[in-house]
Amino acid sequence: MANELHSSTLQVQVCYALPDTVFLQDVTLPAASAIQDAIQASDVLQRYPDLDLATIRVGVFGKLKSLDSVLHSGDRVEIYRPLQADPMESRRRRAAHKTGR
Repeated sequence: MANELHSSTLQVQVCYALPDTVFLQDVTLPAASAIQDAIQASDVLQRYPDLDLATIRVGVFGKLKSLDSVLHSGDRVEIYRPLQADPMESRRRRAAHKTGR
């Protein structure tokens, strides 16, 4: 019976990192749940009301995924913050600074 219960649920972790703090929440979900389900089951949307499910980027272990991606037990759902600067522009500025332009 314990195996039946175990196979009908999965354990995942929801992670949202800010410059000064990290939100980590373990969540138990029904099998075949999606990333969106994990985010909604955690407290992250209540704790950070500025997060908008329609616009956030998410992933699992550093790989970009969609909100409807199905999860597996042990996955870490990551909510990504928007970039503060364009990486290509930052590289151009550093290269120009090194060459003295």
